[in-house]
Amino acid sequence: MNDRPVRRLVVRLLPAFVVRFQRGVRARLRRHFDSRRLRREARAARSIRLIVGNGGLAAAPGWIPTDIEYLNLLRPDDWARYFAPASVAAILAEHVWEHLTPADGLTAAQVCHRYLQPGGYLRVAVPDGFHPDPAYIESVKIGGTGAGADDHKVLYTHETLSRLLIEAGFAIELLEYFDRDGVFHATDWNPADGMVHRSRRFDERNRDGQLHYTSLLLDARKKAGA
Repeated sequence: MNDRPVRRLVVRLLPAFVVRFQRGVRARLRRHFDSRRLRREARAARSIRLIVGNGGLAAAPGWIPTDIEYLNLLRPDDWARYFAPASVAAILAEHVWEHLTPADGLTAAQVCHRYLQPGGYLRVAVPDGFHPDPAYIESVKIGGTGAGADDHKVLYTHETLSRLLIEAGFAIELLEYFDRDGVFHATDWNPADGMVHRSRRFDERNRDGQLHYTSLLLDARKKAGA
């Protein structure tokens, strides 16, 4: 039996298999060491402040970056592995909730509520569905033209996102948003309490003084005694 065709096929496929295998090993090792780092930093932190979905950006001092591979907002068991209920002081999520369906967004908010301390807060920034610029809406809508918008599941307004978070048990403080009439509202907020880059002050697209890119930004606070 002539096995040369089989050999040629193996020779052709082997390099790709090796590359995929190596990538898989590296990914598993990265998850392992990142998971150990999270456990170590959470134990050492005087006040646990987490960033979810930070996209590989460097975390601000005092904040612990996390990854969906080992701390998934939709997997309560992940959170139980690292934290006791009511032990986290703050959670920052910049442009994460729009990648969840409304039902999953509620589940994620409930998970955060369970692990936040009374008085702790979840700072959320998402694309703003009341932004008056049609080009902005085209970019951020479900299936929009902007980076990552192909995975957007919902376009929130301050009304719809507030309702979801209130249903999860939070009290809401709006920080930046457009209203139904296209009027922009903002209050001073401290970036040390959770830096949001895609915001009025910090997005470089707004350097000319025009609000080309803003986020719907709010703090969802766990009520005392909750």
